[in-house]
Amino acid sequence: MKVEQAKQIVSKAIEELSQALERGHSETLRNYLAAIGRFHRYSLRNVMLIASQNPTATHVAGFHAWHNLGRFVKKGEKGILILAPIVRAKSQSVEQTETDESSTAVGFRAAYVFDISQTDGQELPEIGNVNGDPREYHERLGKFVTDQGILLEYSQDIAPARGTSAGGKITLLPDQAPAEEFATLAHEVAHELMHRDERRSTTSKRIRETEAEAVAFVVCSAIGLDAGSAAQDYIGLYGGDAKLLSESLEYVQRAATQILNAIGADDSSA
Repeated sequence: MKVEQAKQIVSKAIEELSQALERGHSETLRNYLAAIGRFHRYSLRNVMLIASQNPTATHVAGFHAWHNLGRFVKKGEKGILILAPIVRAKSQSVEQTETDESSTAVGFRAAYVFDISQTDGQELPEIGNVNGDPREYHERLGKFVTDQGILLEYSQDIAPARGTSAGGKITLLPDQAPAEEFATLAHEVAHELMHRDERRSTTSKRIRETEAEAVAFVVCSAIGLDAGSAAQDYIGLYGGDAKLLSESLEYVQRAATQILNAIGADDSSA
């Protein structure tokens, strides 16, 4: 059954990721975090499915979605298996996209998507690459912070720290380069979103810092900033515990998606 096959792929991917980290290899995690940035409208499970089956995928869509965009799947190309929710809306069971939040999932079905490299046809509009400049996303991230009721201040007093989060208040070091300040702010926002509830007492400072850095990596990567080697601090963090790693990635994916949706960063999902 394809649904069971998809679940097995995810379980295997998490296990292999955990083993890779235990061996000190962080590149696999870095690739998954980048994939979360590219496909942030998909669930973590489907991100893992896409990245496991086609690590170089950049823009995926279903067969008919590509057709509507004036592109066609090349003959002989193998689809990327994902799980599409079957949701119940208005007393009827209907199939909808993952991003429809007006309905409740009652099950899943196997579906296939294809990467743009597997298609031919009309050129798509260029996806902007900010090349180290956060552009309008910096202002949007600042607005997201204030919309959350979080006070944003600047102070030299926090040096040498580049940013601090104090539960309802973020302080940034002044005069950082735009890309660095954006990454710092994304890191501190992640703390506000993930580590200000009961979970704070059940996680270590090291876990909280690396989760926040992972969120910053995802957000920066998604808007085209060079995110550097932020993911490397994940090495050994979970001591080979695949369950803890999987739970952590769920929080990272959720926080990064909330930020990316708020700042209007487009993704590569259909």
